[in-house]
Amino acid sequence: MKTIGIDIGTTAVKACMFDEDGAMLGCAHAEYTLETPEPDIVELTPEEYWIAVQKALSALPKEKYDAVAITGQAETLITLDAQGAPTGKAIVWLDNRAKDEAQEMTAHFGLERLFRLSGQTEVLPCFPAPKIMWLKKHQPERFAKTKKYLMVEDYIGWRLSGVFATCRGLMPSSIYYDMRTGKYDAEILDYLGITEDMLPRLASPGETVAEFNGVRLVAAPIDHVCGNYGAGGSITETTGCSLAVCATSNGLVYDEKMRVSTYCGASDDKFALLPWAPTAGMLLRHFRDHFSGGLTYDELGEMAATVPPGAEGLIILPHCAGAVSPVTNPNARGAAWGITLAHTKAHWARAIMESIAFLLRDNVEALRDIGCTADAMSSLGGAASSKIWLQIKADVLQIPVSVPECPEVTSLGAAMLARGGDCSAMRRTARTIMPGKPAYEEAFGMYRQLNSILLPTFK
Repeated sequence: MKTIGIDIGTTAVKACMFDEDGAMLGCAHAEYTLETPEPDIVELTPEEYWIAVQKALSALPKEKYDAVAITGQAETLITLDAQGAPTGKAIVWLDNRAKDEAQEMTAHFGLERLFRLSGQTEVLPCFPAPKIMWLKKHQPERFAKTKKYLMVEDYIGWRLSGVFATCRGLMPSSIYYDMRTGKYDAEILDYLGITEDMLPRLASPGETVAEFNGVRLVAAPIDHVCGNYGAGGSITETTGCSLAVCATSNGLVYDEKMRVSTYCGASDDKFALLPWAPTAGMLLRHFRDHFSGGLTYDELGEMAATVPPGAEGLIILPHCAGAVSPVTNPNARGAAWGITLAHTKAHWARAIMESIAFLLRDNVEALRDIGCTADAMSSLGGAASSKIWLQIKADVLQIPVSVPECPEVTSLGAAMLARGGDCSAMRRTARTIMPGKPAYEEAFGMYRQLNSILLPTFK
């Protein structure tokens, strides 16, 4: 039995085919370029997503597959008219045009009510509900023509099968889905001026929602939850451009201190706590591109490995694009402390890696405070290929850090949900990094102290 997992990312689609043992038979991707015509506006013609998916699928082995599941980004909103034609461009999750509407919605319903309903610690302008409010206010003709509001995964599922359906695991940050009931919230839909029949049918993770050409289309949650499911760990971290941590829980759990948002998990009885940060691997990339003198990631890693833990007093706060978890401050910016004339490129490279590990530990300790178990971790994303960075994370966290064998574990998780049943044999670990002796307590303590002093200065 062969299954396909499609991962719709911010700038590219990946499609991967797997056999019943978890072997990846093929993986292909296709890119698209987002449109940013003005500040806070990020759009894409919906057809571009469909073209990219077709390209990726056509590049896979020409073998019969039995099921497909689609995961990826949350919050990218696509609007269709009664004939299924787009009424405008997709409003990408990065789009922040609906700032005023997000504040208005929070003031109308109250953050506590919205937090209990959605699990989100604040209503962000990138969420679908404020975007719909923005359309109603600023593009009334488009709002009047729109008969379907879809996430991008729902749109691709409809293009494949002709069925409008969505996974509950994509819905929490829509702000019109109630995680407690598993249904759309009628009061919020009425506030937005839309009806339930304008939204796709809700399905559980792993549920078959349609069939096309003898292939089952199966519902799947957001990418980080699929990655966690594919890795098979109770807690995963993904260091790509941003940092995302995913911890699963049995039953609905809220962070009463409102540091961490809650999402739906890989089954109806599972939920996921998802702290994240806007800047992680992007900071190292920025250093490589602008300050390293043309060094590669591997060369930066080799240099960083020559510097002792703590980077000889150089500590960096990595909040270059704001802070989200465990402290929210969208105006926060990065900082470097303890700079001396003895610090070299190697020190800066190591300090950047350590700063992300400190940020990771800060979020892990918040998860522990909520009641999550974090005695081991799986590392995903591009940074999982860096041995020195993995060792730094293991040493800072003082827990084992493992790397899955499959390089496309998010697509693997979606493919596992598409297959159904016991899929544990599809998961394999490539290596596990054990922590060394504690060497970061002083540096991590200073990192936290600097956060407490500096973050409030960014108003």
